[in-house]
Amino acid sequence: MIKVAPSILSADYLNLQRDIEKVEKDAELLHIDVMDGSFVPAISYGPNWVPQIKKISNLVLDVHLMVVNPERFVDEFADKGADIIGVHVEATPHIHRALQMIKNKGVKAEVVINPGTPVEAIKPVLYMVDQVLVMTVNPGFGGQKFLDETVKKIKQLDDIKKDEGYDFDIEIDGGVNNETVQAAAKAGATVAVAGSYVFGAENPAERIQAIKDATK
Repeated sequence: MIKVAPSILSADYLNLQRDIEKVEKDAELLHIDVMDGSFVPAISYGPNWVPQIKKISNLVLDVHLMVVNPERFVDEFADKGADIIGVHVEATPHIHRALQMIKNKGVKAEVVINPGTPVEAIKPVLYMVDQVLVMTVNPGFGGQKFLDETVKKIKQLDDIKKDEGYDFDIEIDGGVNNETVQAAAKAGATVAVAGSYVFGAENPAERIQAIKDATK
């Protein structure tokens, strides 16, 4: 059964505590999308959101840095309490160094790839990561349709994981619902980020359970 990481990008910012409380008992992680207006067009949360969210949630905080040169922000997000920090291979010429910085802070390291980026681009660093995030839409906007062709990448990663004896989680992000998650989970995905599907519902907990039930 897949783990679920609701994305607060789709929550009600003015009632964030209320929305987090709605998913607290059913989710395993909370996904925090950090956007700089450069790597992606939108702008979102800064590091100070993390300790504030930690005050109201016991969930694992999964921080996804959609920023140019993420090395600039790794230390501060780690110091503020991020449990996982994800960096895009497309966002830095020094992906190994960025991941090394995360590990050196005692935080779980995640490498992220966009839909147009092949798995081969991250093979050299897979030995050092705790999680791989496969973007199943183009990053930066919520509510997009799941890209079916990304399932092949999940399967590739799962094959590498088994062949090499790695134990990283494979996370998917974008267009996730109780239907699209099925092929991804079958291919090897172990964590599903869900935004509008969860927080756009009257009962977010039911939607989380629907994702899990679909991957039993």
